[in-house]
Amino acid sequence: MGRASADKRPDNGGLPDIRSRAAVVLDARTGAEVYGKDADSVRAIASTTKIFVAMAVRKKGIELDGWTEISREDAKAAIGGSRTRLDIGQSFKNVDLLRAMLMSSDNRAPTALGRAAGMTPKQLIAAMNGVAKDLGLKKTRFTDTSGLRGNVSTAREMALALRAALTDPVLAEIMGTTTAEVRSKSNYARIQYNTTNVPMILGTYKVAGGKTGFTNAAGYCFITGATVKSRDYLFVFLGADGKETRFADFSRAARWLDEGAPGAKVAPRAAPAKGKRTATAGEAARVKVKAKGKARR
Repeated sequence: MGRASADKRPDNGGLPDIRSRAAVVLDARTGAEVYGKDADSVRAIASTTKIFVAMAVRKKGIELDGWTEISREDAKAAIGGSRTRLDIGQSFKNVDLLRAMLMSSDNRAPTALGRAAGMTPKQLIAAMNGVAKDLGLKKTRFTDTSGLRGNVSTAREMALALRAALTDPVLAEIMGTTTAEVRSKSNYARIQYNTTNVPMILGTYKVAGGKTGFTNAAGYCFITGATVKSRDYLFVFLGADGKETRFADFSRAARWLDEGAPGAKVAPRAAPAKGKRTATAGEAARVKVKAKGKARR
């Protein structure tokens, strides 16, 4: 079977054959739904949760160049998650803890970041729920700092949350980075973090940044921003059965947009006139970061 026939189902008007249980593609500027599959169903969201941690501590005014020591409480909060490389007793810059959390989903980082911003874990959870409320996300709820237990949202609300996160130049720069070295204050730890955003690594499309996640309850999840035919979109895939399925779903959806998005709920807007391309949220953010002299080491 050829790629084109594998990407589309013959009985659904040319829409992409998305395998994740819930998905949405939104126009990043207007928020209009271009494609949706159970986009408003409430589901567990795993580590995509962490964009809310990042927005909450940024709103609280966390000192990016400050140092925070990893504690036993951080280790306790991360029990049940994937392997960490943030050792108890080592101190890291807060901006590097954001990198560890957003690029490699380290589960010790959220509570450490919350503490750096002056919040207990309970206060951090309250702040995350506050971010959701401020964004008008009525189905998004948090009971855990990392996404290992209990947090829920919808594909549509996660797309809108990602749009908000990408307007933050620091978060956009981090989520748009493929690799970064993080060092502890003592220089004992020198950690190479790589993004888990596979489409960004492949480079077929211009990817602004996003977040992955997995738990047994949530399945494999992926949220990302990307530019297709000079237009910015938000892609969310929740509840995929396989690790690579969410990335294949992105490829199917992006190719569908590339082909004109037949059957789209809202037709993609016409591309801007030649020479009038608008920068993506991630690109604009990275320009701001560089202008301020705060580019990644």
